Amino acid sequence: MAKILFVLTGSDHWTLADGTLHPTGFWAEEFAVPHRTFTEAGHTVVVTTPGGVVPTVDRGSLSADANGGQAQADAIAAELANAAALREPLKLEDVDPAGFDAVFYPGGHGPMEDLAVNADSGRLLTRALREGKPLAVLCHAPAALLAAGDAVAGYRLTAFTNEEEKLAGLADKAKWLLQDRLEALGVDFVAGAPFAPNVVVDRNLYTGQNPASSGPLATRMLEVL
Repeated sequence: MAKILFVLTGSDHWTLADGTLHPTGFWAEEFAVPHRTFTEAGHTVVVTTPGGVVPTVDRGSLSADANGGQAQADAIAAELANAAALREPLKLEDVDPAGFDAVFYPGGHGPMEDLAVNADSGRLLTRALREGKPLAVLCHAPAALLAAGDAVAGYRLTAFTNEEEKLAGLADKAKWLLQDRLEALGVDFVAGAPFAPNVVVDRNLYTGQNPASSGPLATRMLEVL
């Protein structure tokens, strides 16, 4: 079976344009649903973060409203509680991607703070793209692709859109918007309907637009594992 590296943000905040520290981290559903999908299929998940810090979950992502009801919120919380890999992350700077069959980046606003400018993550992404290793990047996690620079130019992909950031109430507070920055890199950005599942596959790069894309993205990855 496959060994999958989950690269998570190590940040517990996102710095807004006015210097305010917006509490965040990783989005619960974007870790929990793919983690459950992969482990139930018999695959192994290993977590890594910058510095090996234990990742912080965005508290807002644990609410019933964020998960379509209390039952789903409880299921996601239980998946996080049972995921031992979350409590024992590897140091990203020490990780050799050769030891893994696939790479998965869950989102949340945290990657906008750290992975967007993390050279170790940028090198990992560039190597995965170059070697054809299945690589999935979800929601705000495509911010990490900014650290890979020209390596992603010309790829078709998706991510959390400008429209979704506006609807979430944070677009006018952000230093920059993810869709804008990705398009500036020269990608072919494919925006679906706000908050509806949207998965885009180009070569070995698998991207999901938002939390609702978590399950469909993981399912597409299973096809190649």
